[in-house]
Amino acid sequence: MADSTFDIVSKVDPMEGENALHQAQKEVAQRYDFKNVGASIEQSGEKVLIKANSEERAKAILEVYESKLIKRGISLRSLDAGEPFASGKEYRIETSLKAGIDSENAKKINKIIRDEAPKSVKSQIQGDELRVSSKSRDDLQETMSLLKGKDLDVALQFVNFR
Repeated sequence: MADSTFDIVSKVDPMEGENALHQAQKEVAQRYDFKNVGASIEQSGEKVLIKANSEERAKAILEVYESKLIKRGISLRSLDAGEPFASGKEYRIETSLKAGIDSENAKKINKIIRDEAPKSVKSQIQGDELRVSSKSRDDLQETMSLLKGKDLDVALQFVNFR
């Protein structure tokens, strides 16, 4: 009997990210506390740029964006938000959505699987994702629930369960 496998990935649907951005832009344009203060949120290349005339307002816009991401089903672990920095008379925050599992986190996940998952489960890093295999599908499901219970720095999705 062939091994059963699944892949561990960290991906964000780009359309959902774009929809969350558009919803945040609408809310920022309509809210009274953001009127006439130079508050904006816009996409510039791969990054999302938040601008406001004070650090507190920039953080408030970031909170609006985060709430829209959550409503669209995107984990905040996928959001890479920088600290507010002054740029002339305004404050800016640069954010981006992370895709893929970096090598450091992949090694962490690999180690968790080796140490705590059932012994029949094997995992290997393939680029920015991990392939997990075992003869037993029950062991694979146990491994999924083990990883869901861990507090990792990346949002994980489990795909291609065969």
